[in-house]
Amino acid sequence: MLPRAYHRIVRIAVAAVLALVFAAPAYPLTVLFRTPSANIGCVYSSEPDVSGPFLRCDILSGLKPKPRKPKGCELDWAFGFQLGARGRAQTVCAGDTAVDRRARTLRYGQRWSRGGFVCTSRLTGLRCKNLSGHGFVLSRAHSYRF
Repeated sequence: MLPRAYHRIVRIAVAAVLALVFAAPAYPLTVLFRTPSANIGCVYSSEPDVSGPFLRCDILSGLKPKPRKPKGCELDWAFGFQLGARGRAQTVCAGDTAVDRRARTLRYGQRWSRGGFVCTSRLTGLRCKNLSGHGFVLSRAHSYRF
């Protein structure tokens, strides 16, 4: 027979594990937002894919200068960047857009942050970065990755 203290420790451990399981969301979170001009729109997803959560932002007026076509891309590639939680931004290759005119507006001067990503909306465009400090700037005049 096991000592009484062992049973108490097991009960506490089981309760802690259950609390963690039920406290964590059981489904991925998706957030959409756009700039006041509705020229730039973003989608954030906490759903872990190969690289974990991601943030994708597209600009309807297009990336300037137009980037090189990503290897193997058969869709549109001159409209946005995507960031993982860490690492450099990548050019998006997609047949859809992250711009949704019904999405929440991130007013000029406001910041949005979630899951290690931070975006700031300015009259001149949108700047977003990840936990590694890498990111991108989207604007009508000039877009780039850093």
